[in-house]
Amino acid sequence: MIYTVECSFADPASEAEWNDFYSLEKLPALISVSGFHTSQRFKALSAGCPVYLAMHSIDGLAVLEGDEYRQKGGGNFARWQQHITDWHRNLYGGLERAPAIGAGDHLIVSAVGPKPLIEMGLKPDLMRAVALEKFPDNRWLAKLDGAISLSVETLPKDVHLYVPMTAQLTSGDDAVAQTQGQNRHA
Repeated sequence: MIYTVECSFADPASEAEWNDFYSLEKLPALISVSGFHTSQRFKALSAGCPVYLAMHSIDGLAVLEGDEYRQKGGGNFARWQQHITDWHRNLYGGLERAPAIGAGDHLIVSAVGPKPLIEMGLKPDLMRAVALEKFPDNRWLAKLDGAISLSVETLPKDVHLYVPMTAQLTSGDDAVAQTQGQNRHA
């Protein structure tokens, strides 16, 4: 399942420090929680959505309800809470792992259906909201190769373009499995 956390930040004076905390401390803490498999953070290039998006591949809702999540990753925003705005959390089914978006590439997300992404020559993945806010009900996402030129001004309403702020982190178990899989194909 895919767990998303979206928000904006209203204090430019402390935003860089908050981003360092989230990217360098919070994401590594989250990926250490049993049931978290990948974590990556993004910044929106398009308007009309929260500025920041964190996308995690997890086993399911029980992970977010567990003590380990509460101790290691849930919350921990007390210092910045007053500046966090437009905060949303969703859990989506239909996609087991979030795509890794590398430097130079983009994530594109649609809440209006797959058609705009298909028209761009992309192959979108459907995610269906199953827990937490459950809005929007469905989202389609795709990796946009950095070689494809796209103007955010031409995107339809509720189709948003994101740039990665971090590499995709993987849990220790997933990193071992990926390495073993690569070794088998070598």
